[in-house]
Amino acid sequence: MRVTAKICGLSTPETLDAAIGGGASHVGFVFYPHSPRHLAFGAATALAARSGGRAGRVGVFVDPDDALVAAAIEAGQLDILQLHKTAPARAAALAARFARPVWAAIAIRTRADLAEARGWQGLAERLIYDAKTPEGTLPGGMGMRFDWALLDGFAHPCAWALSGGLDAENVADAVGRTGARMVDISSGVESAPGIKDVDKIARFLQAVAQL
Repeated sequence: MRVTAKICGLSTPETLDAAIGGGASHVGFVFYPHSPRHLAFGAATALAARSGGRAGRVGVFVDPDDALVAAAIEAGQLDILQLHKTAPARAAALAARFARPVWAAIAIRTRADLAEARGWQGLAERLIYDAKTPEGTLPGGMGMRFDWALLDGFAHPCAWALSGGLDAENVADAVGRTGARMVDISSGVESAPGIKDVDKIARFLQAVAQL
């Protein structure tokens, strides 16, 4: 089973093309105004049309209201809802209303943080294990990584992806250490916050393809 990759926080045709052309299985569109990767609905519509059916389109949200999710689904033709800082019950309501699978972000700093994962059994299609960021900062996309050893021996309740601090140089070690079959990257393929780099995207996906 090959390792797949999601490139998150895309905002331009060139970087979308680099992600899909490089073999990304999923592309992420961020709908969170506080993020430098926030995507306007008009841009989302253009990127969704450009992507066609070549990669899964994932909408990334931070505890969103129904109106935002509805507008984002329409604009970005979203296949999946990725939710940060969202309670399982709220996520279940969104999944039911919009008939979309949910990916739940689990913020990790200590082994105890993994306990949250069990609450998503039977609800989330996939968990995204990411580093817990400092209070008052963005919940992801900060280039932080957690101690991958924290996943040792953990009984994952569903499919999962590894995120946080990944790049072309360390993704092989990350996958070898954790056994991840999907990796999720954002800041690791940027030249500045919110500015994706087509060359970094290409190098990362080349590294993933060799795993």
